[in-house]
Amino acid sequence: QVQVAESGGKMAQTGESLTLSCAITSTFDLDNYSLGWFRQAPGTKREGVACINRDRWRPYYVDSVKGRFTISVDKAKNAAYLHMNDLKPEDTATYYCAAHWYAYCRSDWSSGSSFEGWGQGTQVTVSS
Repeated sequence: QVQVAESGGKMAQTGESLTLSCAITSTFDLDNYSLGWFRQAPGTKREGVACINRDRWRPYYVDSVKGRFTISVDKAKNAAYLHMNDLKPEDTATYYCAAHWYAYCRSDWSSGSSFEGWGQGTQVTVSS
């Protein structure tokens, strides 16, 4: 069983940077999970933003954030992070992290359907 708690969201200006944190609590070692970040803006479907395999060296990103966002994991702290650079108003959303008991980010990772441990999310608002 996995539980997560996201934090770090706030209001930002276009072009600024922000790092979101995800504190993870699990019965099992964090190395058993691939990890993902997702977001949902009002009136839209949840969208996969980033996913990283269990080996932590092959991340996947949605096209709209490639080159701007980076997912990372700190096993010692049982935490995952989403480093966001060059923020845009379209990045405005509630951001969630979640874990998947699987070695790799599956082809359908962006749906989030196979992930567990959804937290309350953290709000990011980017103004122009």
